[in-house]
Amino acid sequence: MSRPRRAVFFDRDGTLMEEVEYCSDPARVRVFPGVADALQKLKDAGMLAIVITNQSGIGRGWFTEAAYQAVEAEFLRQVGEGLIDASYFCSDAPGMPSGRRKPQPGMVLEAAADFDIDLAQSFFIGDKAADIECGRRAGTRTILVLTGYGAAQDCRPDYTARNVVEAVEIVLSSRPA
Repeated sequence: MSRPRRAVFFDRDGTLMEEVEYCSDPARVRVFPGVADALQKLKDAGMLAIVITNQSGIGRGWFTEAAYQAVEAEFLRQVGEGLIDASYFCSDAPGMPSGRRKPQPGMVLEAAADFDIDLAQSFFIGDKAADIECGRRAGTRTILVLTGYGAAQDCRPDYTARNVVEAVEIVLSSRPA
């Protein structure tokens, strides 16, 4: 019987890549400097890296799922092969009943079941209060990054970091919960 795994769940827009409101154009994808190296450090430590992203532009009819997939493909190309283990997205618009749309933990719980993840030993890193609340509801530790919308958020993460590179250092230096 295998031991549950540790993971880091990441918001995508504003956390791993520059915030572009409702990004539907792969030409606008810009992964933040240092992200690939930080993700490689997580991999080297045996941790999974999983993206959890709300994409309400699909549900609002502002762009298609195909456009999201094109942006995601460019994001993954820029990050580098094999550094993201999975990406989960929710296309539900705000106000729709949804157990998957952050701050609800549905996508994190799906990933935990898919990959046998120990949520108490895992982290959620994001730039919005909804990310922090999602991680808290799922039972992970949380890190707010000050990129994207992070500096303007009013929430209580377990940790705060300037960016993902610093957040990953916090993860790697932390003791298991």
